[in-house]
Amino acid sequence: MTNPTHIDLRDYIRDVPDFPKPGIMFKDITPLLGSPHAFNATVDHLSRPFAGERGLKVAAIESRGFIFGAAVAQHLGAGFVPIRKPGKLPWKTHRSEYALEYGTDALEIHEDAMAPGDRVIVIDDVLATGGTASAAGELVRRLGAEVVAYSIVIELTFLNGRDRLGGTPVNVAIHY
Repeated sequence: MTNPTHIDLRDYIRDVPDFPKPGIMFKDITPLLGSPHAFNATVDHLSRPFAGERGLKVAAIESRGFIFGAAVAQHLGAGFVPIRKPGKLPWKTHRSEYALEYGTDALEIHEDAMAPGDRVIVIDDVLATGGTASAAGELVRRLGAEVVAYSIVIELTFLNGRDRLGGTPVNVAIHY
């Protein structure tokens, strides 16, 4: 297998202009997912800072965050917690709303997904304005758990999303 530290993951990200609306340059991770070497390198990068830590949980944000979050949880021997859009979880939930460019959205987590004192890594595919990641972190903290770090595949640095994460460490595989 190729050494994951020698892969430029940007080579596996496809730019899609004007998606989902005009003026947006969408960063498509599909080519990265299709390459075992690039996918493994990404999971390694998202996991590496936490190697050897015990008692972690991995909370991943729907939907593309699930792809990476489940793999990171397996890699670390950690539990996996889904953070989903409203109405998708079958048990009692906590909800956090956040602002979008036009309107609001929300995320939910099972009320018993973690316990006070749990140490959690929040995983997602993209950190843009930080609204989604911030809402996920709020849900984790509402359950009494600690957000140890955010581990993100792509950060769009020009949108300053990490400013909304309260100084919590952010581990990123690819910066734009």
